[in-house]
Amino acid sequence: MKEMYPKNGRVILHVDMNSFYASVEMAYDPSLKGKPLAIAGNVEERRGIIVTCSYEARKFGVKTTMPLWEAKKLCPQLIVKPPNFERYRNASIGMFDILRQYTELVEPVSIDEGYMDITESFELGSPIEIAERIQKRIHKQLDLPCSIGVAPNKFLAKMASDMKKPMGITILRKRDIPKVLWPLNTGEMHGIGKKTAEKLKTLGIETIGDLAKANEIQLKTLLGINGIRMKERANGIDARPVDPESVAEFKSIGNSTTLPRDISNQQELFHILESLAEKVSVRLKRKNVLATTLGITIRYKDRRTITRSRKLANPINHKDDLAELSKQLFLKNWNGDAVRLLGITGQDLVDHNEAYRQLDLFSYQKDAKKEPLFQTLSNLREKFGKTIIESAGTHNIDPNHRIGTETSFNKDFLRSFPKNEEED
Repeated sequence: MKEMYPKNGRVILHVDMNSFYASVEMAYDPSLKGKPLAIAGNVEERRGIIVTCSYEARKFGVKTTMPLWEAKKLCPQLIVKPPNFERYRNASIGMFDILRQYTELVEPVSIDEGYMDITESFELGSPIEIAERIQKRIHKQLDLPCSIGVAPNKFLAKMASDMKKPMGITILRKRDIPKVLWPLNTGEMHGIGKKTAEKLKTLGIETIGDLAKANEIQLKTLLGINGIRMKERANGIDARPVDPESVAEFKSIGNSTTLPRDISNQQELFHILESLAEKVSVRLKRKNVLATTLGITIRYKDRRTITRSRKLANPINHKDDLAELSKQLFLKNWNGDAVRLLGITGQDLVDHNEAYRQLDLFSYQKDAKKEPLFQTLSNLREKFGKTIIESAGTHNIDPNHRIGTETSFNKDFLRSFPKNEEED
């Protein structure tokens, strides 16, 4: 069986659950199977946005992020249910438990998808046999469908898993790239969004094949180092390992909310930013991290969306700092039109114990007064351990009490997973 595996390369699987939230609801209530079903973040007509929907609903044109009123117009018989996050979390844990029975090298990337490195799992069968076994077990034990991509690296495995849905298994080798990937539009490539695809068109790059042969200097000028990385991916080059520990790394923490109505009053918008800042602050403190970059998202009533970020002189996680800086960033970029959605994101996170503070002309007196307290805390931690004194925000919070908007759930779903084998 070892002959079925490459001598020098790797075999990577990307397991992607199909219409996960909707599928979990169908597994919980079989009477929903075969019917057009949608999960909406808020079931109210005005605020409701489709989070996911069944394949039966998609046949009517219903799509993710579509307003609920529009979805019902396309499909009057649409069944709408609010999300049940605890139910989805349990299904996700069950799915990853199954994956780990085939290899320890499992990297969850969201609640419903993950990578597996099965290079050393040859005793369990060929790559396609392992993929088929995993798919059947998930379907039999959890009553959930999934698609699996089989490839020599993560990028190709991800592209492969998207090719046959639902319940598909696709093998994508490097020799298949010219025939299978290159004819596709760049917008169909993993890692390239609509805006990036439009930028690439300015260079005459419309297909993945065009990107694979593009001029690197032009790409770097247009998109920075990401442009070079995209070209590598288009040629099937991706050296990223499957990293089980990456789940503990948080690159950003944010919250956003769709407003109950289109709002153009500055004070009302400020109050919403303050509320979001408090939620983001709680989550940053729970992870014991600080943000060194702050980002905001503004979506206008015509659905035009802008995102802006600002590198910070000092790492922050306090709600007042987050609120004040987000207001400044908002005012700098808001055009005065009515707003439909607001979001705040802490980015480029650093561990609290490794964060530093740069004193400046405006803060040094305030910080100097606190210095004796900081020194005392430092001495206590050095003598008794880092966790001897913690802020209230770092303590575990009742898992039944959900904080923040639903948009934060996908990034926090793994907080109930053990981080190492010693933990219960």
